[in-house]
Amino acid sequence: MADPLWFHVDMDAFYASVEQLDNPQLRGRPVIVGGKPGGRGVVSACSYEARACGVHSAQPIAKASELCPHGVFLPVRMSRYRELSQQIMRALSNYSPEVHQVSIDEAFLEMTGTERLFGSPHDTAGRLKREVRCETGLTISIGIAPSRYLAKLASGYDKPDGLYQVHPGEELAFTARLPLSKLWGVGKQSRRHLERYGITTVTQLRAQTIEHLTRLFGEAGAWYLYRSARGIDPGMYAERTKTHSISSETTFEHDIAGAETLERVLLELSDGVLYRLRQEGGVARVVTLKIRLQDFTTKTARTTRTAPIRSLEELHSTAVELLHRRWTNRRPVRLIGVGLDNVLLDTGPEQVELFEDRGERQRRVEDAVFDLRRRYRGIAIRKARNLGETNR
Repeated sequence: MADPLWFHVDMDAFYASVEQLDNPQLRGRPVIVGGKPGGRGVVSACSYEARACGVHSAQPIAKASELCPHGVFLPVRMSRYRELSQQIMRALSNYSPEVHQVSIDEAFLEMTGTERLFGSPHDTAGRLKREVRCETGLTISIGIAPSRYLAKLASGYDKPDGLYQVHPGEELAFTARLPLSKLWGVGKQSRRHLERYGITTVTQLRAQTIEHLTRLFGEAGAWYLYRSARGIDPGMYAERTKTHSISSETTFEHDIAGAETLERVLLELSDGVLYRLRQEGGVARVVTLKIRLQDFTTKTARTTRTAPIRSLEELHSTAVELLHRRWTNRRPVRLIGVGLDNVLLDTGPEQVELFEDRGERQRRVEDAVFDLRRRYRGIAIRKARNLGETNR
């Protein structure tokens, strides 16, 4: 049996890169996508030039404008980003029937046993990168490894436009070369805590016993650090769903404690999930929420609605309800995600009502918007609520 082989494909500074692609005058300039200075929005994405100023995703726009007053602040153009994302995903599907899209700008490809078909993994990844660059004008970074977690780390090893492979048996050597900040999910607070005990490298972290780490971080945090320092999936990608699902999640560069910010992020994630559901012609009743807290504890919640999810408002409001059900202690959040489980083929309305309710009218409007997006690629139609403060 062939050894497991995974690609992790990450689109480099995706939203900002699309803006620089469409407007070449923005290349080399700090681009910040999310809204205008003075608004209450948050940064959805930023270019590497803006990151050099300290700007990061989920940061309040007001703070970003303080750190980078010369930045170019732009509204989110989700339909355009989605158009290019779909084009890239189609390119990925030519290389593997198992493309696991994690978000609009990243995906895993299960490549086990494809060497005879495509050649060496490194050469295959290089060819895929060139195809995406030729077809879209965008760069992607690819990590290759025996597990999804290591592939995720490898894709960020040499960004942007990176390509790196971790061969079986190289897990310890690879992670030893990473700074602590590159271990996925080990943020500033955790690093500060580790530094107080003289732990500043992955090698030093690896030397700690699980008992000692438990005293410092608690059981969940200890096992997360213990596994991740050894290149073992600490639980980020271990879950395998038994039924078809569609989900999207994001890991924050800095932990988020504000409910308003989390709700805004859930709105954007819900929009992407619902669009993919409609693309597939699917229908689902089960909504799931996933959050990972500052101490690495992961919480999930799910609910089954009486009727299928048909609108963004329905999905977002349900996700927000789940958030406040599980996020009762208001501890800072590292990761948040929303999904739909038990996705089935949509065979049409289950019951015809005599009078059309507000929800049905809303669904009809969203159906029309979806049809326009599908027929006229790149058309900029979004619900006003999605825009937040970006156009004010």
